[in-house]
Amino acid sequence: MVHLFTATGAVFAMLAMLAAVDHKWSLMYLWLVVAFVVDGIDGPLARKYQVKTYAAQFDGVLLDLIIDYLTYVFIPAFALFRSGLLEGWTGWICIIVITFGSAMYFADNRMKTKDNSFSGFPGCWNMVVLVLFVTEPNFWVILGIVVVIAASMFTRLEFVHPVRTMRWRHITLPVAFAWTFFAGWAAWLDFDPGLLVITALTLTSLYLMFAGIAMQIIPPRKI
Repeated sequence: MVHLFTATGAVFAMLAMLAAVDHKWSLMYLWLVVAFVVDGIDGPLARKYQVKTYAAQFDGVLLDLIIDYLTYVFIPAFALFRSGLLEGWTGWICIIVITFGSAMYFADNRMKTKDNSFSGFPGCWNMVVLVLFVTEPNFWVILGIVVVIAASMFTRLEFVHPVRTMRWRHITLPVAFAWTFFAGWAAWLDFDPGLLVITALTLTSLYLMFAGIAMQIIPPRKI
């Protein structure tokens, strides 16, 4: 049942892709937010019910990666390319960098650290592109952001897993919930949610982006 729940993410990915093809960006992102919620829940369920023991015939990690590539990388890259936010060759550069770099990252068996954080940016382009949709920066700024973040996938910079990184989890988990709420709100309001939501979405995104790096710089307190 846990694996079946995880697999619903593929259905939500298809619904998001169909919306994206029709340039229904708000509907696309609402489906991606639903998929994001499923992805946040299925891992704890899998560990609680010991799927590696009781449903070992299915590879839950592989299933999760397939769906994550669709919902975190492929569909957001397509949306960014077709959104009109990028001009000419910059759109091609962005989708090539996002899809190629993320494919290599997802296949890297060094992506997880000992504390279950991510080594290198974990390919969460759905979050990046949503913020770009809301803030609509200049296309040169978008190109720079995409290239820098893509390059960070192949560094030893660490990025938090909102659920599994234990250090600062009492802050990270509520921030992740807040980001999901504001992302859904922004999509519901057709990416024109007002200054309050834009500010909240930007601040929560910055925390999730840089919290892991801050943990590398700030040593843990000795008990």
